[in-house]
Amino acid sequence: MMYLMIAVGGALGALSRYGMSKWVNTHWQYHFPFATMVVNVLGCVLMGVAFVLISERLPSLEPYRPLIMVGFLGAFTTFSTFSLEIVSLINMQAWLTAVSYLLLSCILGIVGLAVGMTLARLF
Repeated sequence: MMYLMIAVGGALGALSRYGMSKWVNTHWQYHFPFATMVVNVLGCVLMGVAFVLISERLPSLEPYRPLIMVGFLGAFTTFSTFSLEIVSLINMQAWLTAVSYLLLSCILGIVGLAVGMTLARLF
């Protein structure tokens, strides 16, 4: 049942990301990735709300965590999960780990993308 919840949430999250990106790009056409930024920031806000509601305010919603946080928000934007993990590390006062994770993820992600593009162009 958990896998089904994740799959359904993931499908809805991916469709929502596409719809939101399409809507933002239709209304704001600049040389700046507004759509990605809007989706990432909105996903972070929603992850924060979901985390507090499920973990602190309404523990009866815990069975829906896979649907909402893993499935929907995971497909909507992994940036929200990334941000939650960093804030969790900061809350545990694991400053070095939080900063290392932040910097390494950003730098290695960009390097990884460039390597992938280079490899793809070689073949």
